[in-house]
Amino acid sequence: MEGLRDRTRRAVRAEIAGRALRLFAERGFDATTVDDIARAAGMSKRSFFRYFPTKEDAVFGELEAMGEQVAEEIATRPPEEGPWECLHAVLRGWEARITAQVEGMRLIESTPALRARLLHKRDEARARIIGALAERGIPPLEADLAAAAAGSALDVVAREWIRADGTTDRLALVDRVFAMLRPAFLS
Repeated sequence: MEGLRDRTRRAVRAEIAGRALRLFAERGFDATTVDDIARAAGMSKRSFFRYFPTKEDAVFGELEAMGEQVAEEIATRPPEEGPWECLHAVLRGWEARITAQVEGMRLIESTPALRARLLHKRDEARARIIGALAERGIPPLEADLAAAAAGSALDVVAREWIRADGTTDRLALVDRVFAMLRPAFLS
């Protein structure tokens, strides 16, 4: 059970990250300083560093929270549900929030340092998801494969959505891609 202090910290991190993303979109990532972000958030530079070790990490605040929350949601799914169905249901519920992060995704794609950091953050999130699947009794190999395949599925959805200039229904794409991969998880 999450306490008030944890919820408050998460809310402040989300606010700082949101302000940082707006500044990055307006000025560019490299032209925006930690001082700029701290000032926009109404805090000191030192306070900023209590929430994020680097300005790059401010971009990924939402991704970190998402990995934790996805793992929590996996734990609440019906125990008889297979790993692929579980991941599909949980990630389908996250699609609207993922879609809302379009500016962040564009920023990451256009900034080499952020693309490299994204790989690290995704690995951290994937480890949490693998752990949540393992707690459901899924063997480590299958949990790892399912989490990696689900991450790749979401990447394919994002690329297809970008190719279609945002005119494609992302939720329908998620369902289609998960359906295409589902046979691999039937045993």
